[in-house]
Amino acid sequence: MKKKWWLILLLCLLIVLGGWYFYRHSVGHRSSAPAYVQKKNVHLVAIGDSLTFGQGDETKNGGYVGIIKQKIEDRYRQTTVETANYGVSGDRSDQILARLNSQKAMQQDLRQADVITMTVGGNDLLQNLQKNVMNSPQTIDKDVAAAQQTYTTSLNKLLQAVRKQNPRAPIFVLSIYNPVYTYFPDVDTINDSIAKWNTTTAQVTRGYQPAYFVDINHLMSWGQYKTADQRRQLVQKEQQANQGKVSQARLLNIMKNKDHNLNQYISTEDNFHPNHRGYEQMADRLFQTMQQHDSWEYVKR
Repeated sequence: MKKKWWLILLLCLLIVLGGWYFYRHSVGHRSSAPAYVQKKNVHLVAIGDSLTFGQGDETKNGGYVGIIKQKIEDRYRQTTVETANYGVSGDRSDQILARLNSQKAMQQDLRQADVITMTVGGNDLLQNLQKNVMNSPQTIDKDVAAAQQTYTTSLNKLLQAVRKQNPRAPIFVLSIYNPVYTYFPDVDTINDSIAKWNTTTAQVTRGYQPAYFVDINHLMSWGQYKTADQRRQLVQKEQQANQGKVSQARLLNIMKNKDHNLNQYISTEDNFHPNHRGYEQMADRLFQTMQQHDSWEYVKR
């Protein structure tokens, strides 16, 4: 009889302990977890070069900046987005930094930013390639490697300056792309230089968390030639015209053509920057990354 009572007491104790454990690790855990709510207002600050300015966008709506604002508001219907666009066509990374250091309004907007977007590096590389694109691949590789070191230092200074103004907001840095790929798909020196440049940008960006690299290189360079077979046919066609080299005369003719571009995402205004359709592609890719890293949209209750 005594043994039976001990068994009953032991069973009751196990039930009590089991109930406490369940509460601790289920109900109690949920009640202590922080609750996040959607922000009513998001302040997005875009800094950079012509791709941030929206050069080539026939709608004159600020390129990807105007599009990303609408995407956020459509997806998060309780949120209103305020944007500040500090993109200037032609700016290198050091020139963007100089503007940041001298413009009080830009500094203030960055301090108030919930999210920061950036396009940078295209003009740094372009100025190097313009001087060397007719040289041998070995000379181009050497010059690009030297320019990469300068760019790495400059980009670090720029991101340090951004983080000085705002240590918390996520930064989304977009890659550069090859605007003449569809005309020179067989010229590896250009493609390789752009790939190396993007690798540098991605590596530097990772040092300023929360910061994310958004790769639009193939998206924009390949345009509508999305399959390997389509690009193979493009290479075969263009090899006859290029013979693996960049012709200055052909390059100038491409830039002057105001009626057509082989890449449907590139504006015929200058055959270099995206058109509105291209900026939509950029904004789609950017928004995918922003949704994966969405701390900018929520705040602790």
